[in-house]
Amino acid sequence: MLIETLENTWITLSDGRRLAARLWLPETSPAPAILEYLPYRKRDGTAPRDETTHTVFAEAGYACIRVDIAGTGDSEGQFDDEYSEQELRDGEEVIAWIAAQDWCDGHVGMIGISWGGFNGLQLAFRQPPALKAVISVASTVDRYADDIHFMGGCLLSDNMNWGSQMFAYLTRPADPDLRKDWREDWLNRLQNVPFSAAVWLRHQVRDSYWQHGSVCEDWSAIQTPVLAITGWADAYVNAPPALVTNLTVPTKAVIGPWEHRYSHISNLDPADFHSEVIGWFDRWLKGQENGAEDLPAYRTYMQEHFNPTAHNCARQGRWIAETTWPSPYVSEKVWHLASGGFSLEPTAGTVAIASPCHIGRESGYFCPGMRIDNELAGDQASDDALSVCFDSEPLQSPLELMGRAQLTFRFSVDQPVAQLAARLCDVSPEGVSQRISYRSLNLCHYRSHEVPEILQPGEIYEADIALNECAHHLREGHVLRLALSTSYWPIVWPTPHSAEVTLHLQDCAIHLPVREVTHEIQAAEPGPAQDFPVLAAEQLRAPSSQSERAVTEDGRMVLETFDDYGKTRDPYHDLIVGSDVRMLYRIHPDDPTTAHFETAWSFSFEREDWQIAISTECRMRCDTQNFYLNRKLRATEGADEIEVLTKEWSETIPRGFL
Repeated sequence: MLIETLENTWITLSDGRRLAARLWLPETSPAPAILEYLPYRKRDGTAPRDETTHTVFAEAGYACIRVDIAGTGDSEGQFDDEYSEQELRDGEEVIAWIAAQDWCDGHVGMIGISWGGFNGLQLAFRQPPALKAVISVASTVDRYADDIHFMGGCLLSDNMNWGSQMFAYLTRPADPDLRKDWREDWLNRLQNVPFSAAVWLRHQVRDSYWQHGSVCEDWSAIQTPVLAITGWADAYVNAPPALVTNLTVPTKAVIGPWEHRYSHISNLDPADFHSEVIGWFDRWLKGQENGAEDLPAYRTYMQEHFNPTAHNCARQGRWIAETTWPSPYVSEKVWHLASGGFSLEPTAGTVAIASPCHIGRESGYFCPGMRIDNELAGDQASDDALSVCFDSEPLQSPLELMGRAQLTFRFSVDQPVAQLAARLCDVSPEGVSQRISYRSLNLCHYRSHEVPEILQPGEIYEADIALNECAHHLREGHVLRLALSTSYWPIVWPTPHSAEVTLHLQDCAIHLPVREVTHEIQAAEPGPAQDFPVLAAEQLRAPSSQSERAVTEDGRMVLETFDDYGKTRDPYHDLIVGSDVRMLYRIHPDDPTTAHFETAWSFSFEREDWQIAISTECRMRCDTQNFYLNRKLRATEGADEIEVLTKEWSETIPRGFL
């Protein structure tokens, strides 16, 4: 099918602001529409990915629209915050505008990964009349529990990392070819770029800020069919099963082996994303009776042990399916914690856990798929050696886990603030430990994420940790390991003082979701990725990725990474864009207040006699009382790099219960 591509179309909102959109229109008109609504710049940021998706969807008879959120890319206005009321209100207007166009038949679907997966669900929650279906990839239903800011009430270092990335992203100018006021607008962006990491860090409990945009607040509000997709290497694994469990409209879940990417461009066993998308939208936007509602509720890749490495490599496992979810084939098995292992009955005694701060060196990047490589979790054996481990006997028969394991425990502490990280691992007979699932808990949140409490040393408390979703097959002869630690750096920011957590074993157990199926239904696996178009950009500098570890003279452990995303010329409008990022994590094993993170982003834009360069630097450190956040921006213009603006900001934020 022939398609028409419109590089830029303006959507005028009710208050006069204009949002920039790129359109792919099929030759058949009117047609149902697919919207992707992001702050990542349609002109260059997502252009390579968009070429692989919207072109294919348009050829399948859909009008596709990629819209820049206000204040980003080429759109007018001021960006304020992720998933803000402005963003969602604007999104409702965009959907109404699309439905009213003569090339649209009035039916609109939304698709997106991460940010676009979030706001697809959030807009469905608001029930705009024209929105008829959603495909949400790598998203969340609870912004506090399962995003990039907090985990179990613990601060994720990615709160600062992601805030730093958004800081850099938001300094980029609109394209002068589309905006005559680009320079004035750019200066306004530079002067007023939000300090997002500080905003998020001030909201340390699950308050109304996080409830906004969390669709779990009212499952019944979503009345459009949802296809939820993610991958086991991704950080966002909990939403698809939760959506299938709780929504009353047609909902399906797919979890493959993939990282934080659309599955057809995954580095880990790429799959046929296009057929999944087109099949879902054909059913709910075109009304085709194709059986999409009859697909199994939950299709997933049941992983098996392989030699884990930080580098991208193929997974091992098989595709399975569950007709309904929760599944009647998954039952809870309780293993009680005993000294060094497990017992079928509760045991007496205590176990003390006091970990060095640098445990987590093999944890991998929090959200794999954001870097180029060197980001996956490796062999956990070295981290296990620094943890308190509970090992099963070598399995006499295979054990299959599917769902969320839950650790229930009684504990006491010697500090008023403490945390516990739990990892389930599959250990081979050779001693190679592969992480199956993990989760951390700020023990001050033992009762509530809304109202945490300072812990009283010596007092005994009860808590539980629901580990992240998993689907994992342990082979005969392998060992299931539960590894517990009081630190998990660099994923989790450490507590102000090194703490010792004592488990009271009488009331400690791991509740395992064990899957037992004598006959599996047809898995309906996605299949291998089909051929798709690729943006014919001219590569001027090749991408590359590095990751190095070091130990300073005073014993601090350092992880330094560099990702050069390359430099390319776009074939449609000749814009040349280059970017790279450096990150550094540093901590001393004996001192949690030495936790330190810094990052530096660089961007360059050019076309003929126009050049722009932007560099940003961000840093976060702490002491026992406060977090200290710093950021710096430098922007230049022209071949001579004439300085346009240099500015620095600093924030001091009390630690509270962190």
